[in-house]
Amino acid sequence: MKELSTKNNLQVLHEDNHIIVVNKRVGDIVQGDKTGDKPLSEVVKEYIKEKYDKPGEVFLGVVHRLDRPTTGIVVFARTSKALTRLNELFSNRETKKTYWAVVKNQPPKNEDNLVHYLKRNPKNNTSKAHLKEVPESKKASLDYKIIAKLNNYFALEINLHTGRHHQIRSQLSAIGCPIKGDLKYGFDRSNPDGGIHLHARKLTFIHPVSKENIEIIAPVPDDVIWKSI
Repeated sequence: MKELSTKNNLQVLHEDNHIIVVNKRVGDIVQGDKTGDKPLSEVVKEYIKEKYDKPGEVFLGVVHRLDRPTTGIVVFARTSKALTRLNELFSNRETKKTYWAVVKNQPPKNEDNLVHYLKRNPKNNTSKAHLKEVPESKKASLDYKIIAKLNNYFALEINLHTGRHHQIRSQLSAIGCPIKGDLKYGFDRSNPDGGIHLHARKLTFIHPVSKENIEIIAPVPDDVIWKSI
């Protein structure tokens, strides 16, 4: 796997003329929001501008986002053609996303398919998982399996079938397994860095221009628990 470093501490996992894929750190926001903090999209633009000595404005399209406390794979488009096609791939669920999560409580089963109906609460920016459909809810589905038993925790591998707001966080919380550090969904204490132990580990998709199969794997954060998986 090709990894590049810049003065911005940006970890590039894949780069070509049409796309760039980076490993997001805890606390990074993918695109600008009301906080006014510098988004990852601007950091990537600066990296491209500097590396290729590009004059003027650098084009960069935001294809998808990760929650601020989450780490892992984020894909950006470097051309408008790639952006249009990537948007279609992601909206049509023609990508395969695999996440790793660390939880304290052992799940009811070693592996399972979870189906809930998620209702978003914009006031506190959360989603509540219901077993049955409720007004304004959206169906959410994922598979999980236990991949490691650690000293005090369990590591899970999760494959998403839908892409709902806070889906993994709310669905795992609903089965009594909130993610380590995730106060918003019921974990008892925060992580020192303010993040949660949820990592976008692997992404597989068809390249929007070359049509080749792309598989990206993001190294886990430099953390004792992550490194023990």
